[in-house]
Amino acid sequence: MTTQTLRPVLLVLTSHAEKGSTGQATGFYLSELTHPLAVLDAAGIASEFASIQGGLPPVDGLNLDDAINARYWHDADFQRRLSSTPRLADVDASHYSAVLFVGGHGTMWDFPQSTAVQMVAREIYEAGGVVSAVCHGPSALVNVKLSDGRYLVDGKRVSAFTDAEERAEKLENIVPFLLASTLAERGAKHEAAANWTCQVSVDQRLVTGQNPQSASGVGEAIRDLLLPKSR
Repeated sequence: MTTQTLRPVLLVLTSHAEKGSTGQATGFYLSELTHPLAVLDAAGIASEFASIQGGLPPVDGLNLDDAINARYWHDADFQRRLSSTPRLADVDASHYSAVLFVGGHGTMWDFPQSTAVQMVAREIYEAGGVVSAVCHGPSALVNVKLSDGRYLVDGKRVSAFTDAEERAEKLENIVPFLLASTLAERGAKHEAAANWTCQVSVDQRLVTGQNPQSASGVGEAIRDLLLPKSR
């Protein structure tokens, strides 16, 4: 398959802007969007954005000392795409070769219960596409079931923001659940590295990364599954 015949990758963003009832702002984590996006762009793989509620999603981790963040944040086309995201429920999953659920603490509140998240993930995976997520993005996967009734993550190697990292952030009593533990309860074989170090798990067509440090690696794994000759 070539980039000319490959369908785009769908990058899904949270629309949730507050950490519980703390008043602390959150949203999607910028580098967990830009770093995989940079890998896809460099490979010539098209991408499109969507968010749970549509429109401009809230952003967290706005670190413009990060050169990749700064390059995209100051790009007019990137800002146009970000400000006009379609609602995920209005997206046709058959249009995409892969989906990436971008992380950020906001995802913990609106990804898990979203029927659109569950439908898009299931349809893309069962059509032979790649399902991926990074950091808190795997919260999208905790309730995704395949047509046979099994959880998508059941029996698969998965990486996600760890319970230890959540405790280090002192948010273990703020988030609605501990992500890594919940994925394990769904049958996932959770793979963890030391806090804030890169860990990417690839199992069949499921790609997951542990934290922001894993974002580029997730992009590379998506690229390599879609364009095997690029390795």
